[in-house]
Amino acid sequence: MIVAGDQQLLKQINRMALVRQLCSAPGMSRAALSETVGLTKSTVSLLVRELMDEGWLSESALRTTGALGRRATPLHLDDSRLALLGADLGIGAARLVATNLLGEVLAERALPYDDASDAAACIAQVAQALNALTGDAALAGRTMLGVGVGLHGAVDDATGMLHIAPHLGWRNIDVTGLLRAGLAGGALAALPLFIQNEANVAALAELEFSGQRGADPLIYVSIGYGVGAGIIVNGRLLTGLYGFAGEVGHTILQQGGPPCSCGRRGCADALIGLQALLDSVYGPEQPSTPAQLERLFSAAEAGDERALAAVEAAGRNLGVLLNNLWVAFDPMCIVLGGAALRLGERFIAPGRQVLLDCASATSLPAPALRTPQFGANTIAIGGAAMARHYLMRPFADHGIGAGAQQRMA
Repeated sequence: MIVAGDQQLLKQINRMALVRQLCSAPGMSRAALSETVGLTKSTVSLLVRELMDEGWLSESALRTTGALGRRATPLHLDDSRLALLGADLGIGAARLVATNLLGEVLAERALPYDDASDAAACIAQVAQALNALTGDAALAGRTMLGVGVGLHGAVDDATGMLHIAPHLGWRNIDVTGLLRAGLAGGALAALPLFIQNEANVAALAELEFSGQRGADPLIYVSIGYGVGAGIIVNGRLLTGLYGFAGEVGHTILQQGGPPCSCGRRGCADALIGLQALLDSVYGPEQPSTPAQLERLFSAAEAGDERALAAVEAAGRNLGVLLNNLWVAFDPMCIVLGGAALRLGERFIAPGRQVLLDCASATSLPAPALRTPQFGANTIAIGGAAMARHYLMRPFADHGIGAGAQQRMA
């Protein structure tokens, strides 16, 4: 027996199946959607009408097909009436964006924290700024759909708990609860809220908004002070049993190597991350400040021998990590992102060469290697992409894992 709730869920699944099909193949007609998705023409027409009324879809000029009867009307995602919000709770500052359904940025904000050590205060700042962002003139008349947030640490997306963000000094922070409290009473209070690790969020930006086709499986490797990865398999995020999949910074690349913050030795973090580079060039006793990081970038740019040697060594270790990810997941594409990309080809080229050498030894083609398209807003745009991703999959958990569940207001 089908109850009313089941019917509503089935209807929403069918609606979003049409939207997702038009994401991958814009310009399809109602008849083509009916044939592709497997719904009757009358059902498709009814659902399309609803989606157009709500701002999800629009239609363009009639297209002549050469067949008798009614001419086909191409359908597309509507980029003019809905909006998605994304936030990057970064190291020292947050970045916020509002995008349309196609991932085009409509409004953005950079938000330095008043006190980066006070997690609750920082999250309250972000909630206040998100509420304020909805008043931007560029969003006038648009309906907000959802909010996605990227965090620089280990996240349990089933509970919204940030277990640890080592470079912020945050531990066991109920990010979802604090954000909900900050958004209470405002325009965003009832919206779906999605929380994830920053590398996972950036991977979803590549999946949803890059326009790349045939890039699944996809791995996004984020290289900042530490190293993490977001992994897309069969159009979904691989999060693991407890949401911690992709913590590749703690895969061991060198037995007995340099100590890692996790207590082990030879981890990718300790060989590739910017913290490891700072320690190598300036010594671990030096403070890891934004100014010190700028000093490292400037030294590498100026050709400082010690800095260049450390960057090249980190690049070669990156190549070992890329090879390990390749043989573990056989991705079509690996995207390299994060602050370390400011080191440019001095860093990437050695890693690429190690990966190509490994591929040559096996006579197999290496996966495509590229950088993200969204610049400093990658994670914030990824937050918006995460909201779109899960809103279009009402039947799905947050990721491929047992613990993830969508949190609605």
